Amino acid sequence: MKNAKRALNVLSGAALALVLASPAVTPAAADDSIYVPLFTYRTGPFAGSGTPIADGMHDYLTMLNERDGGIGGVKLSIDECETGYDTKKGLECYDSVKPKGPVIVNPWSTGITLSLIPKAAVDKVPILSMAYGLSPSARGDLFPWIFNPPATYWDASSEILKYIGGGSIDGLKGKTIGYLYFDAAFGREALPMFQQLSKDFGFTLKLYPVPPASMQNQSAQWLDVRRDKPDFVVMYGWGAMNAAAVKEAIKADYPMDKFVSIWWPGDADLLSAGDAAKGFKTLNWHGVGADYPALQDIKKLVVDAGKSQAAKDEFGGVLYDRGVYNSLLIAEGIANAQKLTGKKVVTGADVRRGLETMDLDAARFKALGLEGFAAPFKLSCADHNSHSATFIQQWDGAKWVKITDPIASESDKVQPLIDDAAKAYVDKNAGWPTRTEACDSKS
Repeated sequence: MKNAKRALNVLSGAALALVLASPAVTPAAADDSIYVPLFTYRTGPFAGSGTPIADGMHDYLTMLNERDGGIGGVKLSIDECETGYDTKKGLECYDSVKPKGPVIVNPWSTGITLSLIPKAAVDKVPILSMAYGLSPSARGDLFPWIFNPPATYWDASSEILKYIGGGSIDGLKGKTIGYLYFDAAFGREALPMFQQLSKDFGFTLKLYPVPPASMQNQSAQWLDVRRDKPDFVVMYGWGAMNAAAVKEAIKADYPMDKFVSIWWPGDADLLSAGDAAKGFKTLNWHGVGADYPALQDIKKLVVDAGKSQAAKDEFGGVLYDRGVYNSLLIAEGIANAQKLTGKKVVTGADVRRGLETMDLDAARFKALGLEGFAAPFKLSCADHNSHSATFIQQWDGAKWVKITDPIASESDKVQPLIDDAAKAYVDKNAGWPTRTEACDSKS
């Protein structure tokens, strides 16, 4: 597991000791609201991805305020901080919201998440990195303040490879798989899994890193793709990289049905490429569109009421709905915290317990006005992710169409790597605190 240990060398022991010496956060003075900051990016080269997610997050929480008076009768105080998907700005956002007593933080960047992980236990603020961030932080026994449901980037790697292998990664033996990735914390996060699976299953892995400065000029990477002729190209891209990659693939005459991505491309990334983008595929785990009672409540109470920044063609898109899903997790964590503690105005420590006891079954999704929106999952003290199955959706030229049943993670390969990498992280960061948080979960 040498690759996993190398990939997780993100913090020095000295830096960790400095963080652990900082004071804990106390709740905000106000006792009539619950403070929920949203880290967003509506400007710069990542705005195309960040804006619809930000709108979905903001609008769901606003809808709860308008329809229900908040959560448990307590209004949510919603605050946005622009990060530009920049780690330094993200840390500045964190420092600016920390004195206000946030009950949760959503970094919306793997780089920012990695920097915040050691702060969470000290400041008593849970970090929700929904389906991104550090894959080994799924280990709740070692990372009690970090939550990354419903699947990790390492789960996703195995699920994509199972799909293109015809249902089994064994089907890729002797084939060549290209990995086109954003050459920063996010894209590098999945490398250990791809490298391990390449070794275990006998396929050739070709790497095509895309530096942040070259997101919109990928001609060199696609010249390499034309030379190597990989059987499939798997992409972990973000922001302007996604649309540019689709257009370059079209120019290179690469078959769209052999081009499969992690779950981050949005509708606009494909619409900008025209009909030639038909056949492109991504992973997903939730519904798209607005044909759900909760989405209709958002439309009536927030969008039509002029309380949303969402563009007309953005509402109900895949990334807008991704933002809704993220805020659903926030709201459920808060609601569970209120039930556990009997308090109305909860703290970050309370919400950590609420997230850890999350049990989103089919009945709960229905009660939330989101019946059929996503598969049920459950978190526990040991498992802060659930490693849920995902499905493949395909672009038909105008919309996403679900084309597979749920694909389960290759758990016998993923879990050992997560276990080894989590241990390597703790060993690397001398003084990493042993879990002392009480366990409310039944499993």
